[in-house]
Amino acid sequence: MRRISSKTTFLYKRIFPVFWFGLLAVFVAVALIAGPRDQWQSLIFLIVPIFMAVFGYVIMKRLVFDLVDEVWDDGAALIVRNRGQDDRIALSNIMNVSYSPLINPPRVTLTLRQQRNFGTEISFSAPVRFMPFTKSPVVEDLIRRVDAARRK
Repeated sequence: MRRISSKTTFLYKRIFPVFWFGLLAVFVAVALIAGPRDQWQSLIFLIVPIFMAVFGYVIMKRLVFDLVDEVWDDGAALIVRNRGQDDRIALSNIMNVSYSPLINPPRVTLTLRQQRNFGTEISFSAPVRFMPFTKSPVVEDLIRRVDAARRK
């Protein structure tokens, strides 16, 4: 078996949100401890971090929180791991493979023919490439193999 998902998924899903919301909490705490110089300044120092927290949560919910932890290639199937649960998905059960390299983290979304443990769509972070505007060989290989499994 070889891993086809990025090793940085843990960083994106667990470390970055703690850093983001922790930094905003420190910002608000410092603003509250320092005290207001005037009414508008204290209002801005509370509204801006709240807006950033809401905006950050919406973006992370859409792009990061739905990523599965690991995806392993096991020949005729993929092993998907998320939050301690595993699911084996046959390549013939994959209807579509979508790759979005221009967002961070780069995403691969598998649309399944049948409902599985993690739903009908499974998204994972593709391995990071040094040449971001080129095709990912891992994803290209997966697309070819899914097409071949579908034709059988």
